[in-house]
Amino acid sequence: MTDETRRHDRIAHHATPGPYNSLQSWLDAKHPLRVALNYVVIVLARVSPSLRLKNYLLRSIGVTVGEGVSWGLESTPDVFWPELVTVEDHAIVGYDATLLCHEFLQDEYRTGEVVVGERAMIGAGAVVLPGVEIGAGASVAANSLVTEDVPAGATVAGVPARPMNSDELSD
Repeated sequence: MTDETRRHDRIAHHATPGPYNSLQSWLDAKHPLRVALNYVVIVLARVSPSLRLKNYLLRSIGVTVGEGVSWGLESTPDVFWPELVTVEDHAIVGYDATLLCHEFLQDEYRTGEVVVGERAMIGAGAVVLPGVEIGAGASVAANSLVTEDVPAGATVAGVPARPMNSDELSD
């Protein structure tokens, strides 16, 4: 079984009615006032220079934030399902990184938890897809698209993100 299979096995599938794409049914997926509140809180957290305030704001909408977590400016947890995001102790979510817990598709939408392990690092501009687990001490390079789990201690880079080996790191 590959990491991708495991990620997809952890994702919940929600069929949507009618002839339109699933985003047209977002009001049935999540109450619009909840999404609006989440959005306002996330915007405030994104621009706050205070790490303590960011962590407080994100916890207030359901993000599980460990001790000593650092969120870079403009970093964004999922707006629809922030309660599916867990960032463990002393992890870093870099500038403009995005942790997505949902995918709106044509005939369904999908949701899945995102877990960032203890002391893991996510680089600037990286995007983490629903259902992905980033292991303790792992590193995600800037501008990477994380579609599969990242093992503890591993370094991944690229679109889609792939493991870096020691030969590539020394070049």
